[in-house]
Amino acid sequence: MSRFQAGRQLYNALLHESMVRMNLARHSDLFQQARKLPQGKIRNDAFAAARKDARYSEYDIQAYATVRANAAQWIAQKVDANTQQTLAKRAFQASEKVMFGRAQRVRFKVPSRFNSMEGKTNKQGIRWVEGQLVWGKLRLNAIIDPGHESIAHGLDSRIKYVRLIQKQLNGKRRWFAQLIGEGVPYQKPQNFVTAGVVGLDLNVSNVAYVADSPAGLLPFAEKVPTFEKEISAIQRQMQRSQRANNPDPYEPDFEGRKGRKTVTKKGKVKKGKRQWNKSQRYLKLAAKKRELERRKAAYCKSQNRKLVNDILRNGNQIRTETVSVKGWQKRYGKAIAAKSPGYFQSELKRKAESASGSFTKFSTQKMALSQTHLSGERGKKSLSERVHRDQTGVTMHRDLFSAFLARYVDENQLSLQDAVNQYPGMESFLLEAWQRYETNRKPVGIAESRKAHPPLERFSSDSEKANQIDAVGDDSTAGRKVS
Repeated sequence: MSRFQAGRQLYNALLHESMVRMNLARHSDLFQQARKLPQGKIRNDAFAAARKDARYSEYDIQAYATVRANAAQWIAQKVDANTQQTLAKRAFQASEKVMFGRAQRVRFKVPSRFNSMEGKTNKQGIRWVEGQLVWGKLRLNAIIDPGHESIAHGLDSRIKYVRLIQKQLNGKRRWFAQLIGEGVPYQKPQNFVTAGVVGLDLNVSNVAYVADSPAGLLPFAEKVPTFEKEISAIQRQMQRSQRANNPDPYEPDFEGRKGRKTVTKKGKVKKGKRQWNKSQRYLKLAAKKRELERRKAAYCKSQNRKLVNDILRNGNQIRTETVSVKGWQKRYGKAIAAKSPGYFQSELKRKAESASGSFTKFSTQKMALSQTHLSGERGKKSLSERVHRDQTGVTMHRDLFSAFLARYVDENQLSLQDAVNQYPGMESFLLEAWQRYETNRKPVGIAESRKAHPPLERFSSDSEKANQIDAVGDDSTAGRKVS
């Protein structure tokens, strides 16, 4: 823990220095003059000169890290030079996101939110040596399953560097060594990725896909345990504890009407700065709530990864509309929290591209696939209308039909003639997918109530279990629990 606290304090100091130098560069005369130049090499060189004048570069922050760590001798004793450089790189990249407009601000780390440190190579600093995590004089034995094929494959690969991670599991701190290896991940013989085009239609609670032969309308995070009742009960207990230990930040209780009855309502939190006193009971309840949230998120990720693997078995060239998951969060907050379609989309993109495929998005407004008929005409539908009745006489589930048309979109252009020619041969398995969805669907739980979902999307369906597909990539990682 002392090494992590030293790393955290050094990281915060480096992040502050990075932001100071970034602001100096951004407000300098050289930077303002560079902004007025036309796009090209001259403009880029002018920006580089402004950054160099403010000593704002990854190398400069790494040099400052050495000076800062040596000034506080205890930090230099706890954190080696290689780890200091990786912390400097991490702080510099965080400040760069603000400079380029990819983030609005940086976040300084409190003790409970600094959970990882890593080295640069496996030769110095944090490293893996013969089944042990070695960091200076610290040597920790790892708990490893020798019969696990994926772990054995990772250990046989050359270790590039090691990342040390701490996690809170069931209220207890656990330590893991994540080994970043050279090569590709282990792939079981029964796992495969097929080359082919897959049209995708993403919704709040499910995803429709259409490949060369199969199709499906599958739910996100099927049967995910929301723990809604347990979490609500804990939140009520936490609120009572907080009000009992902090009477000043709250307005006084008042009488209000609930129907024909007069009831006492709790006062709201006062505006302005306030200090919260948290009792031991409150902290225990908060830890219990965090564990339930962690279990829910872990299960959701696991189920969505299986869904990604099911789709990749049918094709690695994904074509889908551009959807705003953030916009969905404002309207269907609980459903997004339970189903996590944004994570599914990012994971599918990562695995498709690492498997020599592609992930192509196109404009929802321009294509309007849910409104398009095979005749070329368009007709608006309400969100509650889940069946597409085409002008050519075709009747199909709205999401499956949109996924079918997505297969024929290339560079924001829909090849409608190809879709018309291919539909007769694909209609049978589209109807079969629709029938499976209607047969298996069932009302979902409280967390996915009508307040959280659009009409007729409030259903879950059973999908066949599938093994994990390890996507092909340049590097592989293996997690090791450290004792």
